Amino acid sequence: MTVAEKTREVNALKNRVKTLEKDLSLDKPLGEIWGILWANISESISNMWRSIQIIYEQIDLIAAAQVEIQRAGNLLGHKPEQANRLINFLNTKTKEELAALDIRDRTGTILKIKRVLTMRTLMQNLERKS
Repeated sequence: MTVAEKTREVNALKNRVKTLEKDLSLDKPLGEIWGILWANISESISNMWRSIQIIYEQIDLIAAAQVEIQRAGNLLGHKPEQANRLINFLNTKTKEELAALDIRDRTGTILKIKRVLTMRTLMQNLERKS
């Protein structure tokens, strides 16, 4: 072999060693891994984004519902106690006494009054859950 051939062979081997060192340094595989990880993270966030938006919408709805519950509670005031007294009053009167008060349907009137009690019960349940 000539000196020129040996020099070319040595240079080829040096290039091969450099290539192998690059492969051993894991720069390329780590870069690919980072790319895959970030792609997976981006996809996961995209998939969860709708759920995150729904959560924030529900938080807003809960806040609005709490305001409405408070408003309804203020509107009811002492009406549940008055409703119970009215029901007791109606149940202790005869048909003639109710007719004198212009109340023709005892059951219908009591059912209307009980709506106040139903509203109070609903509000209490909603307050407990919120």
